Amino acid sequence: MSPSEEVNHPFFARVYMRLAQGADARGGAEHRRELLAGASGRVLEIGAGAGANFAHYPATVVEVLALEPERHLREHALRAAAAAPVAVSVREGNASRLPLEDASVDVGVASLVLCTVPDQPRALAELFRVIRPGGELRFYEHVRARKSGEARVQDIADATFWPRIAGGCHLGRDTGAAIAAAGFELESCRRFAFAPAKHVPPAAHILGVARRR
Repeated sequence: MSPSEEVNHPFFARVYMRLAQGADARGGAEHRRELLAGASGRVLEIGAGAGANFAHYPATVVEVLALEPERHLREHALRAAAAAPVAVSVREGNASRLPLEDASVDVGVASLVLCTVPDQPRALAELFRVIRPGGELRFYEHVRARKSGEARVQDIADATFWPRIAGGCHLGRDTGAAIAAAGFELESCRRFAFAPAKHVPPAAHILGVARRR
């Protein structure tokens, strides 16, 4: 990865880790378990963060290649990988240019990351490329609100301050539609409201499986 592609948000990374730990205690860990239940074979996880998913991979997974572009988060992911129940290798990597051959993984995992990638259609196209035909994309993401007023607020935040203070995160992406537009066939997609912290209002999330035909 060239220096221009490197991600370095040390302050946000530390804040995000604390928020993620709190969210997991409020039910996020159960969402991660649901996300990964039944996964098998060779797995690619993009934007692995500090490795919060690693403990939830089932024994049917042969290996996990976890990519994380942010340096501080990647250091913590390396420690989480050492304690994982399956083989996990952590590498620096960017979702817009995956370091894998075509059709080389059985499962792709995107967990609270497609809100943040700079070019969501390109990241999904890369996932489609590296997942084998018949393979799965497992996703757990916060998404655009259905109420027009809430969606307008998300759009204003995304166009102004939010990505700058939240490590590139966007609140108003319609990620489910983007997954379908990338060529995946949605097999299951559960939509629910979830508040990751006590004083944060619930936001729409989706969790499910899409098939690469």
